[in-house]
Amino acid sequence: MPDQTFQLLAIALYFAAMIGIGVYAARRTRSHADYMLAGRDLKPATAALSAGASDMSGWLMMGLPGAIFVSGLVEAWIAIGLLIGAYLNWRFIAPRLRAYTEVAGDAITIPSFFEHRLRDRSRLLRIVSGVVILVFFTFYVSSGMVAGGVFFESSFGVDYLWGMLVVGSVTLLYTLIGGFLGASLTDMVQGLMMLLALIAIPVLAIATLGGIGEVQAGIAESGAELTGLLPPEVTGTVVLGIVSSLAWGLGYVGQPHIIVRFMAVRDVAAIAPARRIGMAWMLLSLLGAVVSGIVGVAYVQRSGLPIADPETIVLAMSQALLHPFVAGLVLAAVLAAIMSTISSQLIVTSSALVEDLYQVFAKSPSQRTLVVLGRACVLAVALIAILLAISPSDTILGLVGFAWAGFGAAFGPTVLLSLLWRRLTAWGALAGMVVGASTVFLWDGLEQWTGAPVFALYEIVPGFALNLLVAVVVSRLTARPDAAIDEEFARSEALVAGRAPADAEAR
Repeated sequence: MPDQTFQLLAIALYFAAMIGIGVYAARRTRSHADYMLAGRDLKPATAALSAGASDMSGWLMMGLPGAIFVSGLVEAWIAIGLLIGAYLNWRFIAPRLRAYTEVAGDAITIPSFFEHRLRDRSRLLRIVSGVVILVFFTFYVSSGMVAGGVFFESSFGVDYLWGMLVVGSVTLLYTLIGGFLGASLTDMVQGLMMLLALIAIPVLAIATLGGIGEVQAGIAESGAELTGLLPPEVTGTVVLGIVSSLAWGLGYVGQPHIIVRFMAVRDVAAIAPARRIGMAWMLLSLLGAVVSGIVGVAYVQRSGLPIADPETIVLAMSQALLHPFVAGLVLAAVLAAIMSTISSQLIVTSSALVEDLYQVFAKSPSQRTLVVLGRACVLAVALIAILLAISPSDTILGLVGFAWAGFGAAFGPTVLLSLLWRRLTAWGALAGMVVGASTVFLWDGLEQWTGAPVFALYEIVPGFALNLLVAVVVSRLTARPDAAIDEEFARSEALVAGRAPADAEAR
């Protein structure tokens, strides 16, 4: 049997397993809350692996190893920033968001939480938040579709369009029927596949080369400089690049498809074990990706393995080291990285359309109507993303970076202040959100228009800072005493601290 046939068989089995999980999840989905948030009953391991897998996408399996392969550890600053950002997110945001979204109207989406938390009777905050999700997730989902098409084109020589349609269709199918639970369970499986691949490939490559000493010798023979986090000459441009890379971690607190996992965990007590599992997965996965890139240099030098695209180094080593069927499972792990992100984003975008826009104007729709509408919105958003991906106007990393900055700058400070500062007001949050999102668009445009070095700074940095400043200033100008908000804030803090809500009320 030809090698490619084994690989396609492995991918077909992976697709079938994902659809099967979607069917299983559909049988456990009975209400709109189930479809959008799995009934707030995710186990710690499911929430942790789902958050990690939906976060990393194809960058973990291809982009990071490829960058390390070409430029060395200087490319690891994004990984460092993401690791720090993810830990702070799990440590300080996750427990408070899980508690406060339940206390504040049992909100099942980020926009509805903002509305309940800040007593926004105008509903503008919820509507604007929903629109921000629609705009930036359109770019984000489209980037995943593009990555799927590129994957099939580079791995099997399949036409880009057909590869993109296959990935989009399978992801759409299991998300459409399984909802949030289906996306979370498939994310868990996909996260484990990614982790196993990123551990197994470098270990096998090191063993095949004859140990660490031979790896070092191979790197020396190649003439590559891989060992320093800083280049030989540190310039202003280099510093801007490092700050921009670290700033990716700043965006975590504002990513709806990640923080919604915190809201879905069964209770606040489950956050701590979820954090430990999630951070262990992330640390091992990032280390595996970095080591894969470094070992790949020695392996290519010693074996003569041809590499047309550095981002395929993990795939190329897997095909050289493993049986074709097992190598096909590694290819499936790359697809898993891509598809896990798409499915999570489709669910959050659907929730924005149904929960945060439709229900603002509709009067008491039935649960059945909401579930049907949720599935219809998943389909509609997926189709729009596929249409945009037919002729992509930017690189995959460019699309992802823009969307990540958009959410981080628009939602990050709002989430942070909502959970940690009781004096935030609806008008402060709204003003900050508009300024943060607008800054991302403006900064990106100025960089392309002027080419000035200062605009090379990642747009999330000025967007986040201006949002935070505007939100605080406007809130101080518009704040009014509100006993109900104070009481909810105290109750949520009591839940985080492990005290009964009555203890907070009695204080």
